[in-house]
Amino acid sequence: MSGWAVEHHRGSAAELHALEVPADATPSVWVLEATGPAVVLGSTQRDDVVDADAARAAGVEVARRRSGGGAVWVGPGDPHWVDVIVPRGHELWTDDVGRAFLPVGRAWQDALASLGIEGTHLHEDRLACGPLGGTVCFAGRGPGEVLLGEAKVVGISQRRTRAGARFQCAVPVRWDPAPLAALLRDRPDPEALAGVGAGIGESISVDQLVDALVTALG
Repeated sequence: MSGWAVEHHRGSAAELHALEVPADATPSVWVLEATGPAVVLGSTQRDDVVDADAARAAGVEVARRRSGGGAVWVGPGDPHWVDVIVPRGHELWTDDVGRAFLPVGRAWQDALASLGIEGTHLHEDRLACGPLGGTVCFAGRGPGEVLLGEAKVVGISQRRTRAGARFQCAVPVRWDPAPLAALLRDRPDPEALAGVGAGIGESISVDQLVDALVTALG
């Protein structure tokens, strides 16, 4: 047995982001399925980053997470949204907020390699936003995030509580920045965002991805 419980949650992006780490948290992997498309803002982003009227007309929810970074596009089935819950006192826990990302990122590397996606590397330095990273999450580089060449293939943000840490992880199936770019007020050029992310492809199901991650974490 791996020692990691797998939980499945389904709901709106706002509902899924509002899930609390239980006070008696155990090592867990949460598989989260959004019921509709959403733009999810980072905790420090201004509300007016998104064109609310355009989002409403397109039927896209605007939600906010309580972890940092830029905006993320979430839709049913893409990206794969898989969170890792590390309780305080667990062997993967560290009080260093920046370094806490690294073991989770390494587990993602091992999981992807076991599924045939090799040659990834880990961003181990401090946060690097670049010109667009403050607006679009995948245009920045944070500790523990997994890159394939210069493209991010696993984005990770972190929320810490007294019970532990919730690492919120997004793994695109197909990287397409156009829907997100179209709803941002500053209208970033999708071509400028085309190379900042990469998808793992439709041949890898979320169940396969989760199984591989649980094995790597274990």
